[in-house]
Amino acid sequence: MDQHVTVSPDVDGVRVITCAGEFDQDTLEPLRQAIADALADPVRTIVLNVSEITFADSSTLNELIRLRRTGRPMVLAGPLNPQMARLFELTSADQIFTIAESVEAALTL
Repeated sequence: MDQHVTVSPDVDGVRVITCAGEFDQDTLEPLRQAIADALADPVRTIVLNVSEITFADSSTLNELIRLRRTGRPMVLAGPLNPQMARLFELTSADQIFTIAESVEAALTL
């Protein structure tokens, strides 16, 4: 599976983590590491750009829920692909996450 995680330099206490490709239990480590690094730093808000994710399974969703439970403000920047949107809809995750239409929109929240 092809996937990658890119971390942009912090701007005004906001860290943008961009995820691209397919994410499942076997490919989550780069995302886990990026999240751990963000939580270890004095980052005010984490923006996860998920607009380039082509596939995400329940383990990916669980990782996002774990991040949400840390209490650190976070925003998912979309749009979500149809498969991920369906996963969020079926699990009602779309009700617990703040989802913005784009990274630019997420930065204004």
